[in-house]
Amino acid sequence: MSYASQLMMTLPEVILSIGAIVLMLVAAWGGKGSARAIGWVSVALLIGAGISLIGPATGGGHAFYGLYRADAFSGFAKLLIYIGAAVSIIMAPDYFQRTAGDDMRPEYPVLILLAAVGMGVMVSASDLLMLYVGLELQSLAAYVLAAFMRQDNRSAEAGLKYFVLGALASGILLYGISLVYGFTGTTLFDVIASRYAAGPSMGLLFGLVFVFAGLAFKISAVPFHMWTPDVYEGAPTPVTAFFATAPKVAAMGLAVRVAIEAMGPAVDQWRQIVIFAALASIILGAVGAIGQSNIKRLLAYSSINNVGFMLIGLAAGTAQGVASVLIYLTIYVAMTLGSFLIVLQMRREDGSFVETIESLSGMSRTRPGLALALAMFMFSLAGVPPLFGFYAKFAVFSAAVNAGFYPLAAVGIAASVIGAYYYLRIVKVMYFDDPAPSFVPVSNRLEGGLIALSALFISPLGYLLIPAISGWATVAARALF
Repeated sequence: MSYASQLMMTLPEVILSIGAIVLMLVAAWGGKGSARAIGWVSVALLIGAGISLIGPATGGGHAFYGLYRADAFSGFAKLLIYIGAAVSIIMAPDYFQRTAGDDMRPEYPVLILLAAVGMGVMVSASDLLMLYVGLELQSLAAYVLAAFMRQDNRSAEAGLKYFVLGALASGILLYGISLVYGFTGTTLFDVIASRYAAGPSMGLLFGLVFVFAGLAFKISAVPFHMWTPDVYEGAPTPVTAFFATAPKVAAMGLAVRVAIEAMGPAVDQWRQIVIFAALASIILGAVGAIGQSNIKRLLAYSSINNVGFMLIGLAAGTAQGVASVLIYLTIYVAMTLGSFLIVLQMRREDGSFVETIESLSGMSRTRPGLALALAMFMFSLAGVPPLFGFYAKFAVFSAAVNAGFYPLAAVGIAASVIGAYYYLRIVKVMYFDDPAPSFVPVSNRLEGGLIALSALFISPLGYLLIPAISGWATVAARALF
């Protein structure tokens, strides 16, 4: 295969890499005044990268001696990543202007682009070292983004915590990779799978455990979830929205590819880890959110809870299970982006932002449209029919049942009832408590339009898209088998 055809497979990453480098130079000479222009160019680059997924980038094939794979699975994940990254750039300028008293610095969209490059490599990696390179590129940009508001103690603390715990997780993952390499003699997924098929040794099992432990941190699954609430609360809200969507999709896609492609023959071994992480994440994510007073911390526990449901689909170990994970991710990204866009509207007349759940009191009377949208997102996250979030949970539970894991599905369904409590609590505060001081009207029509679009997507009208989403998810899942 010629280098030109291999480069065409990596066209999304090439577009974003060259664009990020050029925009970095523009930022160096243009200063803060170029930030908004760089932001919109970055969104255009993400759209271009998404369009470039049509063709060789999802045609199926290996590039660069088996290190990189372009297929329908990576294409599906990258599209969700680019959507999350683009919305995170769009929602940033107004936030930084009102919070920091200054315009958004031009480094912000450049860091998002570089993180998107790393995430693209993560979901396309077919080699353990390529996996690690992509993951670290994404992580380094994320550490800076978490601490982006240098004068804010909470943001600095979030960046430091994320960096320290992220370095620990990277060390655990690297140790697992070294064990797998030591006992197989390779880092290529397909060769590793053949070694596991020959019969996993004790060394390979230890390598599997450490690799999955490192990946569990990246998807914030229990027991490696401890960084999530603090980082989500301390980071700037657009950055938190980014963390809760794009990196989550990339990490989950990476975990699925490693589990199915590299360690598929050892499914009985890693399934035990995944089932434990799934049930623990569902239960702890639900219980931990009950006592929260900050809505960003509540959404952090919500993300942990939702990761648990995604892992139920992975535990099935079937093509239907992988497809259910992709379907869940699609709906989850819409629900989460919509929720954080509403958090950005929680500001008083003086322009200051508030994040407490109590500040939502009586919002149904002061801002009925915003209250209705947030209620829809909360009910959808809880899996209440007929909203689209119900179908996401239905998909993963169906995959578990069809794979014969009836107890897992039953426990997951029962545990989801716990999580409904804190979602319903927000609806109760908005509709039944005495009104708090009202928020200012939505001044950014684009943000208002994105909220409306997200609410429309997770409404019952979203069921009209099931054939298209399920069909593409099924094709993407089969690419791994």
